[in-house]
Amino acid sequence: MKYSKYLSIFFLFLSLQSCSDFLEQEPGTQTSIDELLQNKTGVLQALRGLYSSLEANVRTERYAVYADLQGGNIKFTPIATGSLRGQVSTPSNVEQVYSFDDQALTSNFKLFYDDSYDIINQANLILEYTPSLTDATDAEKNQIKAEALAIRAYTHFLLSLVYSQDYNYTADASHLGIVYSTASIKGGVQYPARKTAAETYALIINDLQTAIANYSDSSLLSGASYSFFNQKNTKALLARVYLQKGDWTNAYETANDVITNSGAVLTSKESLIAEWEKPDLPISEILLEFAIPKDNENNVAGSMSKVFGYNTDQSFEKYTASNDLINLYESSDLRKQLFLTKPLFTLVEGVQTYVNYSFTKKFQDNAGYVAFRLSEMYLIRAEAALETNRADLAMADINTIRARANASLLTNTTSLKENIFLERRKELCFEGFLFFDIARNHKNVSRTDGCLANVCSLTYPSLKYVLPIPTFNTNLNPNLQQNDSY
Repeated sequence: MKYSKYLSIFFLFLSLQSCSDFLEQEPGTQTSIDELLQNKTGVLQALRGLYSSLEANVRTERYAVYADLQGGNIKFTPIATGSLRGQVSTPSNVEQVYSFDDQALTSNFKLFYDDSYDIINQANLILEYTPSLTDATDAEKNQIKAEALAIRAYTHFLLSLVYSQDYNYTADASHLGIVYSTASIKGGVQYPARKTAAETYALIINDLQTAIANYSDSSLLSGASYSFFNQKNTKALLARVYLQKGDWTNAYETANDVITNSGAVLTSKESLIAEWEKPDLPISEILLEFAIPKDNENNVAGSMSKVFGYNTDQSFEKYTASNDLINLYESSDLRKQLFLTKPLFTLVEGVQTYVNYSFTKKFQDNAGYVAFRLSEMYLIRAEAALETNRADLAMADINTIRARANASLLTNTTSLKENIFLERRKELCFEGFLFFDIARNHKNVSRTDGCLANVCSLTYPSLKYVLPIPTFNTNLNPNLQQNDSY
């Protein structure tokens, strides 16, 4: 607990103070960090804290709903109780981004931006101290390094999705990427500039390839193996990065490696619904799901059900499926059973009535954040096969997913690219993909059912496919260039 306290205090300083303030604190703070990270026990405490920070960053409301909300998979529930019962409005935490009108000065995503770079700084500290450990074997140090590198790459990748236009926005990916941090700020003030998108992805890929080469058999941390980065789910992340980049050959080979060699198997058709409905544990095909926080009495302190959950008709969360999504499923599709449909008291143009709302069953009870699962790898392999002129292989992979869902099978490769896009939307809904898939495919945003935004559609290309860098950060770093239009 002493180690956790020192770590929390240190990173609180990093989050709340400017770099110059940090340097003024450095003599006292530096001692605490040196004490914490001088041995294997302290480094593992820091690594566990790093996972906790990462889980909190992706699981909380803003990022957890962002891609599905912006893309059109989500609408809002009415207020459940009180004098405003039945009214439907945009949640304040996403009000600006939802209308494609986020403001740099008051950005809805400032916490996400700050916390992401705090996570990266934590990872860099672990990477800097681990090589000097005298009470850890080389294999143990390599395992710690691999997990920290994977987290660093993953966090940079998420930042690039939110703050940088898609990789092929320019022909040579020379447009702005993000600041890529490979050293902690412990050593002094730095004012880095943003890399290009090409440079950003090269650094992400290098971190992931280095991590893959350094993994041992298992994490040194206690807990479920699926809740930590390992070689197979780091390869899954690498496949996703290659897909986002449009590196089709490597996307195919890496996704195929995970499918063939990870030991994971697709959840069966017969158990698909039951697997998603079970409490506490992830679906069987999971590759990575971060452990949810629990208190000293083992009570859950936060989960995805805090975003998507339904308890009673007077106790439910803010986000449900739009009919834009629901209407994509065939009546026979088992995935249509993954929605809990409930009539809720709603004011419609001032008239009191009951309207059906569809809550996803993926994230009820004590659901964790699904980072990677095997279905995505089939969909990546399918898209990469199509883009490398192997349409028959692509159709076979799509039909594997469709057959598992009891959906009708494709019989020809006509419109296969659009079918792959729609299959990703249906299969991976609420797992953080849609808006980024729209941008990657240079498609337009079209939101109809339940859209309350000032802007419900967006035509690609648009400067509003990315968010503004928060003003506090651009003021602090004179080399940090703001995104255009903000």
